[in-house]
Amino acid sequence: MFKYVIRRLLQAVPLVGVVAMVVFILVQISGDPLAYLTDNPNVTEQDRRIARARFGLDDPLGIRFINWLIGDEWYKRDMDGDGEPDSYGERKGILRGDFGTSIVYRQPVTSVIKLYFPRTLLLGAAYYVVTLSLSFALGIFMALRPYTTADNLLTGAAFFTHSVPSFLMALILVQIFAVQFKHWNLPYLPVSGMYDPRGDHSTDELLRHMVLPVLSLSLIGIATISRYVRAALLEVIHSDYVRTARAKGLMERRVVFLHALKNASLPVITLIGLQVPFVLGGAVITETIFSWPGMGTVYIHALGGLDSFVITAYVLLTAVLVVSFSLLTDLAYAWVDPRIRYSS
Repeated sequence: MFKYVIRRLLQAVPLVGVVAMVVFILVQISGDPLAYLTDNPNVTEQDRRIARARFGLDDPLGIRFINWLIGDEWYKRDMDGDGEPDSYGERKGILRGDFGTSIVYRQPVTSVIKLYFPRTLLLGAAYYVVTLSLSFALGIFMALRPYTTADNLLTGAAFFTHSVPSFLMALILVQIFAVQFKHWNLPYLPVSGMYDPRGDHSTDELLRHMVLPVLSLSLIGIATISRYVRAALLEVIHSDYVRTARAKGLMERRVVFLHALKNASLPVITLIGLQVPFVLGGAVITETIFSWPGMGTVYIHALGGLDSFVITAYVLLTAVLVVSFSLLTDLAYAWVDPRIRYSS
C-alpha cells in the first residue's frame, strides 16, 4: 500500500506541473492585464514601463514561466526604461512557495489564498456534510421501498433537480427563501456575504448566510448521489449473503448498513471523489451569485483582470485537490472491500 501511494504521488507531480504550465501560458497570451494604464492620462510612460517590468510582462514567454516556477533572482530586468538592467526581481518561484504578486489585488497571491481559500473550503465541507448525509438517507429509503409512491415522487424530484443548472437553482432559492418569504412576512434568509453588514459576526449569522449557497450546491449533488445509492443498493439487497444475514436473525438495520450498504458503496465512492471539481467549479458560480467572499469570487475578478498569477494558483490548487481526492478514493476502495489489494 505504501509503495502504491508513493507511486501515485510521483505520477501526480508531472500531471499537476503540465496543468499549471498550460494554464499559465494560455492566460499569458490572452491579453495585457495593464492595458488600462494606456488610457490613464495621469500615468506616464516611465510609470507604465516600471509597472510592466515589475510583473515581468515585457519578458519573453519562456522567461516568464521560468521566473514564475523557480524565481527571478537570476534574471536582471530594466525597471526604469533606461536601457540598462538595474534591478533584480523579487519572486522566489512557486517551488519555494511564492506564487507571485496579484495584479488585481496588489498583494502576494499567497496572502490572497490564505484569506479567501478557507472560506471556499468552508462551503465545500458544508456541501459534503449535507450532501452525503441526505443522499445516503434518501437513497436507502428509496431502495427499501422500490417503485412505491414515495420512491416515484423522490425519483421525479431527483431528475428535475439534476436537470436544473446550478445558477438557476441558486436564483430559484433566492426567489423563494429570500424574496417571497420576506413578502409573506416569514423569516427570510440573507443572500449576500458571510455576515450582517451592520457588524454581527456571530456563528449563527454565519450559518444563516451559508444556508442558501450550500443548499444551491447540495441539491444537485443530492439528486445525483441518492440515485446511485438507490441503484447500487437495489443490486445487492436481494443477494444471497443478504438473505443469509436475515435468516440468521440479524436486525434489519444491521443487515442494511453492515452487509448491503458497505458492498454497494464502491460505485458511490467513485462518484463522491468526482464531486471535487463540481464543488470548486460550482463555487465560482455560487459565490458570485451570493457575493460569498471566497476563491470563486476572487477567480472571477482575476479572469476579468487577466491576473495570471491568481488564475494559475487557483487552477493549481484545484488540480492538487482533484488528484488528492482521487488517491483517497482509491484507498477507500481497499478499506470498504478487503478483496481489493494494491501491490507494487
